[in-house]
Amino acid sequence: MRFEILRDPVWNNIRVDELTLELVDTDVFQRLRYVRQLGWTYLVYPGATHSRFEHALGTHHLSRRTLALLCESSESVSISEEEQTIVRSAALLHDVGHYPFSHALEEIGALHHEDVARPLITGGSVAALLSARLGVDAPAKVFDLIRGRSDSQLQGLISGSLDLDKIEYLKRDAFMCGVPYGEIDVDRLTNSLVLIDDPDTGRKSLGVQEKALSALESLLFAKYQMYRNVYWHHAVRSATAMYKRLVEDAVRAKVVDVDSLARHTDEGLMHGLENESPTPMLAALKERRLYKRAAEWPAAELDVERVEWIATDRRRVAQVENELAKEFGLAAGELLLDYPVKTQMLGLDIPVLRRNGDVERLTDEGWIGTINLPSLSEELYRSARWLRVFTAKRTTLDPRRILEVVERSP
Repeated sequence: MRFEILRDPVWNNIRVDELTLELVDTDVFQRLRYVRQLGWTYLVYPGATHSRFEHALGTHHLSRRTLALLCESSESVSISEEEQTIVRSAALLHDVGHYPFSHALEEIGALHHEDVARPLITGGSVAALLSARLGVDAPAKVFDLIRGRSDSQLQGLISGSLDLDKIEYLKRDAFMCGVPYGEIDVDRLTNSLVLIDDPDTGRKSLGVQEKALSALESLLFAKYQMYRNVYWHHAVRSATAMYKRLVEDAVRAKVVDVDSLARHTDEGLMHGLENESPTPMLAALKERRLYKRAAEWPAAELDVERVEWIATDRRRVAQVENELAKEFGLAAGELLLDYPVKTQMLGLDIPVLRRNGDVERLTDEGWIGTINLPSLSEELYRSARWLRVFTAKRTTLDPRRILEVVERSP
C-alpha cells in the first residue's frame, strides 16, 4: 500500500494511505480548505484562520494512531482492516457537511451539518470511492458512524464522550489561537482507550482505563475554558450575531436559498451576498466594525427557562430585535440579541475499566471520589454563557426594559 506524509503544525507528520488521498482529492473534501474551523474567531485571534480541511486530516491522524494502539492492546479484540478503514474514513469525512463560518448557520435553523453530510457521503464521488474499495454498504457504514448511530464497537472514536474530533479541535484551536487553554494529555488518553464489555448492553464498546480519569477531566476543563475565552468571547459572538442576521435577512429576501448554503465556501458566500444584496451590516462585518455591547447578563442572573427561546427561535428573535431597535431609536438590524445555543459542556457517558478489572459506566452523575460533574457543568454554564445585546453604535439602553421584553416572550 502506498503512503504519503503530510506535514502538520499540530501533529507534525500525518500518514495517509491511497484511499485517503483519493477522498481528500474529491470536490466535497476540497471545499473544506475554504471553510474556517472557527468562523469569525479570526477577527479576535488573528491566528485562527485554520480550516476544516486541516482539522479533518488531524482527526484522521488520531484515528489511525488510536486504532494501532487498540490493535496492540492485550485487552482488545480483533479489529479487521476493513473496519479500521471504515473508521478512518468516517474520521476524515465527519465535517464535510459544514456550513460557511462554522456552526453559526445551524443556530438560525439550517439543517445540522451531519444531516447535510448524508448525500455527500452516500452519493457522488465519495460514495463511489468507498463502494469500490470497501463494498456497496461502506458509504452507509461511514455515515452511521458520523451520525452516532452505528452498532460498531468503535463508534465512540467518532461520536461519543471521548471522540477524536473533540480531542483534535480543542488541541488545534488552542494552538492556532495562541492560548494555553487547550492543553490535553492526548497520549495518556489515546493509550488508555480499550475495547471492553459495556455493562449496560453486554456488547463490546469503547471505554477508558481508570488511570486516565485525570486526563479526561483535563479534557473537560479545556473545553470549558475554550468556550469561555474563545468560542463565546464577546467580540466573536458580536460578529457571529451580525453574520446570522445578515444571512437570515438574505434568506427571507430570497437572495440566497437556505438549501444551497452548505455548498458555499466562507468567502464565496460573502462575495455572493455582497454582489446580490450589499448592506451596511455586511460592510461593517467585512471591515471589522463590530457591533458593541450595550447590555449583558450572565446566565447566573437570568431566569434561564424564560430566555432560552433566544437561542432557538430565530424568527421571534428578529421580530423582538426590530421592536427593541425601534423603541430605542435605532434602525432595523442595528440591535441584535445573542444567547449561545446550549451545547453539551461536560457530557460524559463512557464505560471505565477499573483497576480491579471491573467495568463500570461513568456518567454525568459521577462517582464517589470524583468530581461532581452535574453541578460542575451547571456552574460552568452559568459563568460562560451570557445574554448580550449588541448595537451598531454605542447607545445607552435601559437593561430593565430589555429584560422585561425578552422574559415575557414569546
